[in-house]
Amino acid sequence: METAITVPGGVKVGFTGRTLTITGKLGKVEREIDDSIHVAAGLETITLKIDGGKGRQKALLGSYSAHINNMIKGVTAGMEKKLKIVFLHFPINAKVEGNEVVIKNFLGEKSVRKAKIREGVKVEVKGDEIIVTGPDIERVGQTAANIEKASKYLKRKDKRVFQDGIYIMRGDK
Repeated sequence: METAITVPGGVKVGFTGRTLTITGKLGKVEREIDDSIHVAAGLETITLKIDGGKGRQKALLGSYSAHINNMIKGVTAGMEKKLKIVFLHFPINAKVEGNEVVIKNFLGEKSVRKAKIREGVKVEVKGDEIIVTGPDIERVGQTAANIEKASKYLKRKDKRVFQDGIYIMRGDK
């Protein structure tokens, strides 16, 4: 079973050992490829081939094909996640300090909550929105999840009443 992925202009592809590297105008993304997949990386196409045609092999081939398409999209157009700051009781203050997002006054807490920003990811706070961008979809998604997790509810609070937090907005690219 075989699939081919077209490489757009301005994107460079490298394959060394089991590591696929894709470089574009927004950066470089690397990914380890499973041993069962045979990769042929050219200037205009990337060909993925797997022995057998059973369900698991088809699923694995489809997954890696989607990963590579996301890598190409990330280095050409970029990946983005938006988060919304929601508060009813105490105004939440969020700002970027170094490689962390600092969340202050969450439910009136005196302590500061922090979320780690992954390498190669840019975080911007604009009013009640946090925008996370970068070329690697996994690092962008993990950074957004770190921010969302840092503002989780306290125990012994009624979630129907205390809906304060920072939430990933669905439907973004």
